[in-house]
Amino acid sequence: MSLTTGELHAAADLIHAAHLNRVPIAPLTARYPALSVDDAYAIQKINLDRRLHLGHAVVGHKIGLTSEPMQALLGVDEPDFGYILDDMVFPDGGAVSADRFCAPRVEPEIAFLLHTALRGPTVTADDVRAATQAVAVALEIVDSRVADWQIALPDTVADNASSGAVVLGEWVPFSAALDLPNARASLRLNDIEIDTGLGSAVLGDPAVAVAWLANALAPYDIEITPGQFVMSGSFTSAAFVHRGDRADATITGLGTVSLHLD
Repeated sequence: MSLTTGELHAAADLIHAAHLNRVPIAPLTARYPALSVDDAYAIQKINLDRRLHLGHAVVGHKIGLTSEPMQALLGVDEPDFGYILDDMVFPDGGAVSADRFCAPRVEPEIAFLLHTALRGPTVTADDVRAATQAVAVALEIVDSRVADWQIALPDTVADNASSGAVVLGEWVPFSAALDLPNARASLRLNDIEIDTGLGSAVLGDPAVAVAWLANALAPYDIEITPGQFVMSGSFTSAAFVHRGDRADATITGLGTVSLHLD
């Protein structure tokens, strides 16, 4: 660790306050120039423990920075991860309050629902496919508690990988017939298609991304448990959304999911 225990807790307090008040802060990397990725995951864990103590539960995991352009933007060569709590999941077609967020954006993704635990460090994409009960088209609302999304890698990691909320579509039983790398996503805002992408944009195969996560969690003694889901990474760029917007994502073979930012 580069920061002291006191500094880690002070940084976690800043992120937590920004989350509660919806008032973004300056990058933690500006306040703490020595902030490392390990420090950032420690900060993430402090705020996770805080929310678990309040009675929330981890229902899923998210993978960020799966696309080459986003990795290049932040100067990294692998993804990052965060957690999804029970109060972050919304039903398909429902309204999500804009007041929950600082600067929300939406991304189309595939969610993997597990029937068997995945524990690294040697999980493969085949292991993921064998452990998957169902998949669903999903919209992730990513959000940054850092002003103007001026983030370096430790900033987004500390901020729970810029997680905001998740809207899940209908679960589709997983089978080998689902060709996820070649599945096509269409992202629409207010009935206008603004971006498209293939599953191969997600580390070549969304199942590879889930395997990466299981292995990345192993040093923290965390497994992905049965009944939890994994947001595997975006097929497209992330689009800003504002109050009154409707976002829809369609992925071939999986259907459509939508949300209204109220």
